[in-house]
Amino acid sequence: MTTDLIRKIQTQGVHHITLNGADRQTSIDFWEGVLGMPFVFDQPNLDDPTQGHLYFDPGDGRLITIFTNEARKPDSNPVPEAIGSLHHLALNVSQATFWQVAKRLDARGVPHSGPVDRGFMDSIYFRDPLGLRLELASYRFEPPEGCRHADVMIEAHRIRVARGDHHIDREHLADAIELLVERGQQSLSADRSAKNPY
Repeated sequence: MTTDLIRKIQTQGVHHITLNGADRQTSIDFWEGVLGMPFVFDQPNLDDPTQGHLYFDPGDGRLITIFTNEARKPDSNPVPEAIGSLHHLALNVSQATFWQVAKRLDARGVPHSGPVDRGFMDSIYFRDPLGLRLELASYRFEPPEGCRHADVMIEAHRIRVARGDHHIDREHLADAIELLVERGQQSLSADRSAKNPY
């Protein structure tokens, strides 16, 4: 096969994620009743008539779907983390929500990691009623207008590597945002370098 026939299959985002659930009500109670995802669509699993197929909106218009079966009961043993399997599912939350998560999990008696400092984001980990590890993650920055979080991350990575730093932290993010603004937004000033007018 010649390489001129080999082409990429370009993706444009996650369309949906489907998980194997237990009974219907456990899924509704967790995904909507704990994580606040509206329950938006419900039909049989078109590939297996013994299962239901529930759809939830995680907040960005994409979908998380769950295959359910009333004969399956919740099992909270941790989902195996074998090669090729899912390690965890990370969901985005605002900083305002993030700092409420531990208290709200504690009120349900749900064990969790507590806040974890990831440099560019804050994370908290816990398991769903079926043993799946979930992460609630909150970026510590907003990208400049017209940019995405990924744009800031790649620039912060380049800055971190150039400086020989171990991991991305707030200073790399701030410098990346400054660089993206300078690169992407025009100014009448000939010299846009930092100044001290004080």
